[in-house]
Amino acid sequence: MQYLLLIYENEEIATRMPAPERGKFHQDYVEYTQDLKKQGQLVAGEPLEKVRSATTVRVRDGKTVTTDGPFAETREQLGGFYLVEAKDLDEARGLAARIPSARHGSIEVRPVMKFM
Repeated sequence: MQYLLLIYENEEIATRMPAPERGKFHQDYVEYTQDLKKQGQLVAGEPLEKVRSATTVRVRDGKTVTTDGPFAETREQLGGFYLVEAKDLDEARGLAARIPSARHGSIEVRPVMKFM
């Protein structure tokens, strides 16, 4: 079954890290991603640009309204995702717990609905 692992974190944390710590954090992501690939569990995954680049689109009464910025103001922002294959929710939670940002942010685990 596929699960979407949504990575939420405060964007400022990584920018405030000393360079060696930031480098280790990045390397942890590289190793985690390589491990998912090696295990055949990675379907897709990408980091997102900073939240300031976001645009929110709404359609109300047939009119499209766009707003610069994210959907909501929060302490943590959606910073990236992994789409993974896991045998069940417990395995998906285990994969989420290994994401480096889980140490200072949060990872939302969502099963992907099979629509067709």
